[in-house]
Amino acid sequence: MKRFYALLLLFFTFLSVQAQILDPVSWRTSVEKKSDTEVVLVFDASIEHEWHMFSQFTPEGGSLPTVFEYKNAKGNFELVGKTKESPYKKVYSDIFEVDEYMFEGKAQFKQTVKITNPNLKSISVYVEYQVCKESCIQQDKTFEFKLPPMNVKASEVAVATTSVDTASAQTAVVQDSVSNDEVKETVTVSTEKPMGKKEEKKGLLSIFFFAFLGGFAALLTPCVFPMIPMTVSFFTKQSKNKAQGIRNAIIYGISIILIYVILGTLVTAIFGADALNALSTNVWFNIIFFILLVFFAASFLGAFEIMLPNSWANKVDRQADRGGIIGILFMALALAIVSFSCTGPIVGTLLVEAASKGGIAPIVGMLGFSSALALPFMLFAMFPGWLNSLPKSGGWLNTVKVVLGFLELALAFKFLSNADLVLQAHLLEREVFLAIWIAVFGTLAFYLFGKITLPHDSPLSHISVGRLSLGLLVLSFTIYLIPGLWGAPLKLISGFPPPMTYSESPYGVGNSKGGGNGDTHAGFPEGAHLGPHDILAFTDYEKGMAYAKSVNKPVLLDFTGFACVNCRKMEDYVWSKPEILSILKEKVVLISLYVDDKRELPENEKYTSKETGKEIKTIGNKWSDFQITHYKANAQPYYIILDADANRLTEPVGYTPDSDEYKTWLESGIAKFKK
Repeated sequence: MKRFYALLLLFFTFLSVQAQILDPVSWRTSVEKKSDTEVVLVFDASIEHEWHMFSQFTPEGGSLPTVFEYKNAKGNFELVGKTKESPYKKVYSDIFEVDEYMFEGKAQFKQTVKITNPNLKSISVYVEYQVCKESCIQQDKTFEFKLPPMNVKASEVAVATTSVDTASAQTAVVQDSVSNDEVKETVTVSTEKPMGKKEEKKGLLSIFFFAFLGGFAALLTPCVFPMIPMTVSFFTKQSKNKAQGIRNAIIYGISIILIYVILGTLVTAIFGADALNALSTNVWFNIIFFILLVFFAASFLGAFEIMLPNSWANKVDRQADRGGIIGILFMALALAIVSFSCTGPIVGTLLVEAASKGGIAPIVGMLGFSSALALPFMLFAMFPGWLNSLPKSGGWLNTVKVVLGFLELALAFKFLSNADLVLQAHLLEREVFLAIWIAVFGTLAFYLFGKITLPHDSPLSHISVGRLSLGLLVLSFTIYLIPGLWGAPLKLISGFPPPMTYSESPYGVGNSKGGGNGDTHAGFPEGAHLGPHDILAFTDYEKGMAYAKSVNKPVLLDFTGFACVNCRKMEDYVWSKPEILSILKEKVVLISLYVDDKRELPENEKYTSKETGKEIKTIGNKWSDFQITHYKANAQPYYIILDADANRLTEPVGYTPDSDEYKTWLESGIAKFKK
């Protein structure tokens, strides 16, 4: 009987250990036949509650994107366009300081394929992705798509330019076996609405708000502001009574809104709602946006005027003389054309920024901009007495243009930074970006104080209190940026500069300390570097264990990842506590094994895992397989305290945001080591 209970206990212990192998995403694949030569490969992912995986387009510097690799395509098939995906949520990560694009609950990916080999029976697709909750897991699976009967002629040449049209799918063949990793769980395709509607509405509201501010800024430029009293006076004098004047002004305002909303609609229609969002991560479009914004900035600073052809304005002006609603509509169009030299750069910037959000954002942006532009014309027509309270036109209007020019210039470098991050060119690292912003805003402060004049500025005998106040505000912001060169987080502009990790030195300019993985220094043990908070750390298991044995200290084995959010949270908010930091620096040897390290192993060190059957090709693969094989776990962060002979001193723990609980766990392991 004792043996029975012992076996039973061993069985449940085995189950509890095996339960640590997490697989929060189950997949179902299918093939949709589109024509005699084309099929659509469909991947449906079902994501467990509270877990999330990441889009293919999630920005660099954050969590790992989902990656699709189509095997043996040459001579067999061609991809038609890119892999399409269902709508995702956009969530700002204050750890990585970037927007992250993620799926919750479910995700769907589709790829149209043109078959060129009439004898092709199946297509193999390798998918790599990251899924996170309190822990993060790097997963990879291979799917085998069995093709339905096709009518492919051997002489046919594939054409790869069209997009996926799921509505035209004629037949669907559901796979019985979805991967060679024996993924057994499947999920029926759901018709629920996409996730993230609240976040989408919130994003559109913020776009409307900032576009409204942009419209207000355009209102204060020398091309638009003087038009307010002139236009309102025209309506009040030409109308037979006050009511008619108010009505005409309201129609005029609505016409302005219609013109700009139509512009936003055209941008969305031409590029496509989904395509616009994809552009935000495209290197060449980010570079084009950078050049465009620098061009706009130069115009605002007085280098040249952006003008539409005078013939356009003359033709529209003649149509405005017709009177009635048509005449008022053409008056609004005339305003848009005549004021283009001032409003064009602002409209262009707003469209560029809104286009990077995708969907109907350009329409919402133009609605916000035009509402701010039209509102004063309507209000002053209703209350003409208010015109007396308007400040007189003068040099201050050009000052507004110049300030906008400096802001355009600063924003331009955000787009260049996006391109640099995607390319990983390291030409515009955090320090360089901040140095440029310090130069731009510092120059703007000097301009506001009257120390610099530009081509269209009026002679300045003194500066107003308002201009002085704005100058002090800009100068304060410039001074605030300076410590960022020495590693200050600069939370006020979080998300604009590159992340702290994308830096010449994680410790700031001029600091000789090491910080990155692989940094070694004189006097350090072999394979050691300074990790988070200057903790001596190893990224090689054998070297770390050898050092721990030589100094007779326990080992804190840290399974982590470069793109692991909660790993960074633990380091930033728990390890940084003085009582914990002292333990990590003085009482243990830290070995951090990065499971997403993409560096290739030497050929003689590559192998096939006995545990999972997968090919181990990278350093990250090696440490991930090590975690699964030795500890039956695959999530990060994952912490274990070992003695020098690799015996466990405590039960492993994962994400533990309670610093007291984590400290108690550390101390219990150290206490057992000393016994």
